[in-house]
Amino acid sequence: MYPGWRGRCCSHAPSSLFGRAASCVGAAVGDRLRALWKKSRLVRSPARYLVSAMLAGIYIGVGEILLLSVAGPLEAGHSGAVRLVEGAVFPVALLLVLFAGADLFTSQCMTMTFGVLSRRTTWADMARIWVMSLLGNLAGAVVFALFIGVAGTIRSGPSSSLLGALLAAKEAASGGQLFARAVLCNMLVCLAVWMFTRASGDGAKATMVWWPVFAFVASGFEHSIANMALFSLGIVNGQAGVGDLARNLAFTVPGNVVGGAVLVAAAYWFANDGGRTAVSKAPIEPSVPAQDTTPRTSATV
Repeated sequence: MYPGWRGRCCSHAPSSLFGRAASCVGAAVGDRLRALWKKSRLVRSPARYLVSAMLAGIYIGVGEILLLSVAGPLEAGHSGAVRLVEGAVFPVALLLVLFAGADLFTSQCMTMTFGVLSRRTTWADMARIWVMSLLGNLAGAVVFALFIGVAGTIRSGPSSSLLGALLAAKEAASGGQLFARAVLCNMLVCLAVWMFTRASGDGAKATMVWWPVFAFVASGFEHSIANMALFSLGIVNGQAGVGDLARNLAFTVPGNVVGGAVLVAAAYWFANDGGRTAVSKAPIEPSVPAQDTTPRTSATV
């Protein structure tokens, strides 16, 4: 077991094998549920939530521009290590989201689904969070792309060529391919966030995030918010159109929802006996004064 892996979830677990397993799952489910009270409070302050979501879109853009800058020369040299390098550097995006604190749509697919299934939030609040995070992520990706356009860092050269190649591949994929790749992508992204909540120590958390994100990038799966950033860069660079982005999102957003909400949230909720262990062991409301209504900065996604 990784040295930084948190053992507290099992320290007072039932004696049976399945009881211990359920206790470990329950602790992580509880971590996800405890974050929901913050989300419900931020829903009452849309402007603050949108800013947090915009930051996530910007951080994903940072990962994309790093990927293009590092892997572009390798692509120009016809290196076989392009996918490997892309996967190795892109995890910085999710690490920024998690450690700095921002709200990413793809992770909300898991978090809010836990809340709905455990009756700790409503379908309406989940829908609002999803819509607001999508809009905020898109706005952040566009703002970042505009700055990159002014900076001119990918206007020409290997980075621009790689950008064009990536966009062409996404535009050539069928709707079914985009959907399936998006399902697999967000399964891995949400597992990264899931394991982030179960690890202690920054080194362990970073390691738990890095591997699943590496897997989805190197495998060529589809992340809707990363595509927002990539297509926004392409639009600013004259290599893609708004219609290309819209078509991609029409398939990748639903796929990401299925990957996070069904393959991770619903699966672990069911494995945890409908979330009853988590709810009983981890109360949602923290000990805060009743008069304190200031929204807290979200440290989870």
